[in-house]
Amino acid sequence: MTAKEYLQQLHKLDIIIQQKLQERSDLQKMSVSIGSFDYTRERVQTSPSNDATFVKTVDKIVAIETEIDNMINHFVDQKHKMINQIQGLQNDKYMDVLYKYYVENKRLEQIAVEMNYTYQYVRELHGLALQEFETTYTNLH
Repeated sequence: MTAKEYLQQLHKLDIIIQQKLQERSDLQKMSVSIGSFDYTRERVQTSPSNDATFVKTVDKIVAIETEIDNMINHFVDQKHKMINQIQGLQNDKYMDVLYKYYVENKRLEQIAVEMNYTYQYVRELHGLALQEFETTYTNLH
């Protein structure tokens, strides 16, 4: 795995967590619509068909929440590990570029403006920083 692929895992995990949060939100909205029942009508049948669907949906929500919690814990651990690795680099400029790009998810153009460098120079710094990261941490996984 290259340094770039390794560091991009953080962004990918963040995207997956956001999608899971959206999935949970959608299920919660669905559970509210499933749970609404017209109690003004007389009930003849005692079959809990509507309740069973609601219970299944709630079970799915609980399962997704557990999955989200586990993913967030993994994300926090990975982020902490990667930040420490980035901060372990000797060159401050490399450290700054990699942190801004992979941890803060900033674009190279934005980093160039913040660091008061040209875009081309920041691209070069990024490439050199990835090379140093890869040689410093040869066992990336």
